[in-house]
Amino acid sequence: MPDPTGAARFGCVAIVPAGGSGSRFGAATPKQYTEIAGAPVLEHTLCALRQCDAIEHIFVAVPAEEVRADAIAARAGNTTVLRCAGAQRADTVRSALAAVVKSVRRDAWVLVHDAARPCVSKSDLDRLIATLSQHAVGGLLATPVSDTLKRADEHGGVAETVPRAGMWRAQTPQMFRYETLAHALVASPDVTDEAQAIEALGMVPLLVPGSARNIKITHAEDAELVAFYLRGREPHNPPEIKAKSRP
Repeated sequence: MPDPTGAARFGCVAIVPAGGSGSRFGAATPKQYTEIAGAPVLEHTLCALRQCDAIEHIFVAVPAEEVRADAIAARAGNTTVLRCAGAQRADTVRSALAAVVKSVRRDAWVLVHDAARPCVSKSDLDRLIATLSQHAVGGLLATPVSDTLKRADEHGGVAETVPRAGMWRAQTPQMFRYETLAHALVASPDVTDEAQAIEALGMVPLLVPGSARNIKITHAEDAELVAFYLRGREPHNPPEIKAKSRP
């Protein structure tokens, strides 16, 4: 961590909210701690983020009583555990931003990434940062919708077919300036992602094309596909990533 006086503050960090219980995953263990392809999902996620040289430090936000993240963060390297997770994602990110206020610059780029999205690639991370580094607002990884969209009625029937032109699936990381994101999440505490909070300020986040492999584990069947992708990216904790760890 930098000097608490602010003499050396980070200019680009990642925040990983990891406070969810994973109720839709249907397992006794929260999905971020479920072992897939030889390691907990959270460890895969942290190691994926560590591939990106531009990310100077990672902060993982967990509930106050959670102890499983400490060993995972230590193995990943260059990661600090924050015990500040709230009831909802926006609460967790807002609390994490407050917790690191003395460790990051006001104009620092903050990449918020789902703990259960372990397949993000180095190329996607590098492209996101390169695309947004000079952008006035920031943005997020996303993929265009290719499926036909149906809106359901109250009985589960098709109410209408929704045009898919211009529709994108939001992914993470979502990347915005520290001060702007902190303000946005205070102003809009009930959003489902950071981009929505930025939009509520009247700003326009940029959609940066990502990969369909960057899936989020939500249901049990998602874990099978993630395991397939991760096994193709072995080893899960590459030596060159560990070698870049800083004191």
